Amino acid sequence: MSDKIPMTKLGFDKLEEELKNLKGVERPAVVKAIAEAREHGDLSENAEYHAARERQSFIEGRIEELEYKISHADVIDVSKLTGKTVKFGATVTVIDADTDEEVIYQIVGEDEADIKAGLLSVTAPLARALIGKGVDDTVEVNTPKGAKSYDITRVAFV
Repeated sequence: MSDKIPMTKLGFDKLEEELKNLKGVERPAVVKAIAEAREHGDLSENAEYHAARERQSFIEGRIEELEYKISHADVIDVSKLTGKTVKFGATVTVIDADTDEEVIYQIVGEDEADIKAGLLSVTAPLARALIGKGVDDTVEVNTPKGAKSYDITRVAFV
């Protein structure tokens, strides 16, 4: 399996921005908080010190995770994609076969997913069912509430 992580340019930019903030703002702030807490004396019963150390551990872990994802990013320029079948980056209009409700999703990387904003992770069951299909196809997806059917009415790359 490839160790490349697919993501849109927008998703990549968000990860870089978060990394920049962690390194330039959060990390220096937590180092300062640890130094201040140390000045309060006995570290064994110093809640501020322990909270700051926990925060530092979280920040360092997240920095490591972001650096890995950024270095393994496969940034896909959706504006250069074309075609009639669903693939990463596609904006897909589907109709719920049970409710006739129309929903629009863009298939994006895991870190970009936000179902309320219509951003569907490429690893989500619905996205996996949609990949490779085209307009007028019907896909069936097993959800926690049972099987659901969706009819694809539009595939676009915006």
